[in-house]
Amino acid sequence: MAESNSTAPPRSRKPRSNNPRAAKPKKPRPDFPLTPHPCGLWCKKVRGKLHYFGSWTDDCKGEAALDRWLADKDDLLAGRVPRSRAAEDAPTLADLVVKFLETKGILRDGGEFSPHTWEAYSAVCDELLAAFGARRLLTDLLPEDFQQLRAKWAEKWGPVRLGNEINRARVVFNYAYKNRLVPAPILYGEGFRRPSRKVLRLARAEKGPRMFEAAELKKMINGAGQPMKAMLLLGINAALGNADIARLRFSALDLKAGWLDYPRGKTGIMRRCPLWPETVKAIIAWRKQRPAPKDPDNFDLVFTTVRGNAWDKGTGDRAITHECRKLLDELHIAGNRNFYACRHTFETIAGESRDQVAVDAIMGHVDNTMAGEYRERISDERLLAVVNFVREWLFGKTKEKVKPRLKIAEEPAGQATVSA
Repeated sequence: MAESNSTAPPRSRKPRSNNPRAAKPKKPRPDFPLTPHPCGLWCKKVRGKLHYFGSWTDDCKGEAALDRWLADKDDLLAGRVPRSRAAEDAPTLADLVVKFLETKGILRDGGEFSPHTWEAYSAVCDELLAAFGARRLLTDLLPEDFQQLRAKWAEKWGPVRLGNEINRARVVFNYAYKNRLVPAPILYGEGFRRPSRKVLRLARAEKGPRMFEAAELKKMINGAGQPMKAMLLLGINAALGNADIARLRFSALDLKAGWLDYPRGKTGIMRRCPLWPETVKAIIAWRKQRPAPKDPDNFDLVFTTVRGNAWDKGTGDRAITHECRKLLDELHIAGNRNFYACRHTFETIAGESRDQVAVDAIMGHVDNTMAGEYRERISDERLLAVVNFVREWLFGKTKEKVKPRLKIAEEPAGQATVSA
C-alpha cells in the first residue's frame, strides 16, 4: 500500500540543467517542509517513502508544491492514498455496503439466505459506516483502523458477540476483493483477530450451562400457555430452534403417525423425528385455537401470532425468545438460558443414549466423516430409541412408549385428537 502512496518522478522528465545538483534551488525559508530532488521535483519523505509535489524548475519558490503538501499531509502521515491523487471512481465504504447488501438480498429473496442473517450483516455494515465513514476509500483502510475498531467493539460486546461481528465484517471486506472492487485483499492486521477458543471457553464457563434441567423444563411446560407449550415440547422433543418453530408448517407434520419430517434451514439437512404423545396433543390443542393467518401464503403455518401474523417476520425480531423470556421470569428460572437452550438440552441428554449418529440426524447436523458420506439412511427404530430416552429423562419412566404409529381419532371439522 505504501508504494501506491508514492508518486514516482516522471521517467520522461529531463532536468533543464546539465548539472541538476548545481541547479537545485535553496529552500525558500528554513522551516520549508519540502526538499528539492535532483530529478527536478519538490519532495518529502513520509513513512519511509519519498513523495513528490511538483517541479522546482517551474516553481522555484515551492508555493504550488507547498499547497499540495498541505492538502495531502494528513492522508500521507496516516499512510493513506491522498484524496487528491485517488481516482475519481475509487470505491468508498458506502459503495461496498450497497453492493454487498444487494447481493446478499438477492440470495435472501431466493431462499438461499436467512432473513435474520441478512439483518445481522446489515447491522454490521451500519457499525462499519459509523466507525469509518461512508466516504472512506477502501484503499485507505489500514490495520490500525481495524485494531481500533476491535477495541471499541470489545468494550460493548462479550467475546462470543465480538467474534461473530468480526467474522461478519471480514465477510463484507472479502466481498470487495472477490468482486474486484479493490485490486488486492484488504489487510486487517493481527489486531482484528477473533477471540481465541480459550477466551470463548472461559466466557462460556462464566455464564454457566446453556441447558435446562428436567424439573425446570417440566415447570415451564406446565406453566406455559399456548402456543408456547407446543413450542417448548417441539424444542425438547425434536430439537427445533427458534427459526424452525417460526417457519414450521403442518405439511411437515404427520400427527396421525406421530412423525415430523422437516429440513433444517441452516444446513438443508432433512430431519425425521418421532413425536411424543404430549407433543402431538399440544399441537392439536393449539390448532383448535390458532388465529387464522392474514397472509394467504401463511395458511399452512403451524404457529401464528394473536393478530394472525407469522412469528418469523424477517426483521431480526426474536419474538419467540422474548415470549420465552417472559415465561422464565414469571417462573423465576434464572441463568443465561432462553428458548434455544432446548436444543442444547436435547443434544446433551440425547447424547447419553450412545447413538450419536441418530442424535445428529434429529439435530440436523452435517456429518463430515467418511461414514456420513456413505450412510444412506437411519432406521426409525434408532430415532425412536433416542426420543424415548429424552422423554424418560424429562417425564420419568412411564408405561407408554413412543411408538412408530400413534392411535389418532379424527374429530369433526378435520380436528385430530389422540385416542385414549
